[in-house]
Amino acid sequence: MNSISRDELLRALRDAARAVLDDDLAGLRGFAHAQLDALAQQALYIGAGVADGSIDAPMRRYFLNALREMTRSFVNTLLGLAEIIVERLYNALLDVLWRAVGVMAGIPWRRL
Repeated sequence: MNSISRDELLRALRDAARAVLDDDLAGLRGFAHAQLDALAQQALYIGAGVADGSIDAPMRRYFLNALREMTRSFVNTLLGLAEIIVERLYNALLDVLWRAVGVMAGIPWRRL
């Protein structure tokens, strides 16, 4: 029977979590920044067009509805990406825990 200390297991769990989160959250931040920039730019275009009269009331409604849908799509995409990150984190932590149990029990690790 092999032994694993609590500190070793905690370090392995933190490392696994960090590996998933550092990579995935960096990508998420980049995506969110680009999308927020596009939303802001679209809002500025609409505001400028309304102010200078090049966008009338029906077009304003159209563009504002489009902006609403862009925002909804962005948030829904973030939600989906967050679900994927949570699932990847869950799997990474389970891998570490099951490997530790396997080492302690002296049996080969395998995913159930």
